[in-house]
Amino acid sequence: QVQLVESGGGLVQSGGSLRLSCAASGRIFSINVMGWYRQAPGKQRELVASITRGGSTNYADSVKGRFTISISRDNAKNTVYLQMNSLKPEDTAVYYCNAESPNPPFTSKYWGQGTQVTVSS
Repeated sequence: QVQLVESGGGLVQSGGSLRLSCAASGRIFSINVMGWYRQAPGKQRELVASITRGGSTNYADSVKGRFTISISRDNAKNTVYLQMNSLKPEDTAVYYCNAESPNPPFTSKYWGQGTQVTVSS
């Protein structure tokens, strides 16, 4: 099992910045992708950014150039960060940390509890 604990959400004005953190513990050696998703009221959960074990990153078109995902590792935990700059009201959502590990023939997916990001205009 993998446990994910998020922090860093809050209220910010349009154009401002926030940094989200997600600490992963447990079977972290099995994780091959970590990422951030978000869900706004009345909308489906969507991928914001992800980073693979090898360091490859992927971003939603809507956040490219504004958000940066990164990861730090030590023996006990992985911490994934999402630096969010030039925030817009449409970035308002609950942000969820995600980790995936192979469990052939399936993929195990783990989720954090979510952290609210609110951008005021």
